[in-house]
Amino acid sequence: MPCHPARARELVRKGRALRRFNRGVFYIQLLDRQDGVTQSVALGIDPGSKKEAFTVKSEVRTFLNIQADAVTWVKDAVETRRNLRRSRRFRKTPCRENRTNRAQGGLAPSTRARWGWKLRIAIWLSQLYPIRCFVVEDVCAVSKKFQRKWNSSFSPLEVGKSWFYNQLAKIAPVETKRGWETKELRDAHGLKKSRDKMAETFSAHCVDSWVLANGSTGGHTEPDNTRLMCITPLRFHRRQLHVQNPVTGGVRKAYGGTRSLGFKRGSLVKHVKYGLAYVGGFSNHMLSLHSVADGRRLGQNFRPEDCSFLTYGSWRTRLLPA
Repeated sequence: MPCHPARARELVRKGRALRRFNRGVFYIQLLDRQDGVTQSVALGIDPGSKKEAFTVKSEVRTFLNIQADAVTWVKDAVETRRNLRRSRRFRKTPCRENRTNRAQGGLAPSTRARWGWKLRIAIWLSQLYPIRCFVVEDVCAVSKKFQRKWNSSFSPLEVGKSWFYNQLAKIAPVETKRGWETKELRDAHGLKKSRDKMAETFSAHCVDSWVLANGSTGGHTEPDNTRLMCITPLRFHRRQLHVQNPVTGGVRKAYGGTRSLGFKRGSLVKHVKYGLAYVGGFSNHMLSLHSVADGRRLGQNFRPEDCSFLTYGSWRTRLLPA
């Protein structure tokens, strides 16, 4: 159960707890817990096409506000893969026969990636906080009258969110709110939502996730914590046969993979000069490091022995100023 920072420092100083760090969140692990009493904590989730919001809140305090970038590149990547595969079938080279389309049924890759990203964050937060309830704004696709079967399975959005709700229900009960219900909660607290959906501010998206969580736990008439933690998923290029376009001489270079000179890509490291950074690719036995704040590449000529491994990571986090 979260506590005041001064209390956490005291527990560590007395040897009753250990310091821990997990993907941008610092916490302590108690060694001599005397009781299992915890407060009721809710996780409010506001899905979106470009940005998404998560708020962890109890009746007493708002613990964490997260604004996450959505996974948007899978659909184009699958289409590119399909076009390259089809083009190879017209070459005069030995190749296997075309098989029956095995992609029929189930979740589409882009849908699975979008809702799976939300689920990963929800599972991660449930490992850090004693979440008793998930409150999700229920997004709906355009439906038809008197077409119950059509409305339940015609859209990847409907199929994806149903899968998402089923997975969340394995962790804690799920409560859904319609968009107009979220607006009523927002108006009841006198809060307004920003029109700039790409802004990294509390009023852009987290205002909705906050009112959803507060509607379940209660305890506040206005937000007591509006500080944001921004999360951006890292895109990893898995091992591929070669790059799309050949270079001089018609030779295609190898491409992809998630290992870089002994480091897993996305790993958080500490460089002797640049400090905190994460690992990208490598070239000519030298590492490529990227900034944690904005993902900008710091350089491509870093020696592996100058980097100290800290932790693995598949996304980068940054805590905005209060």
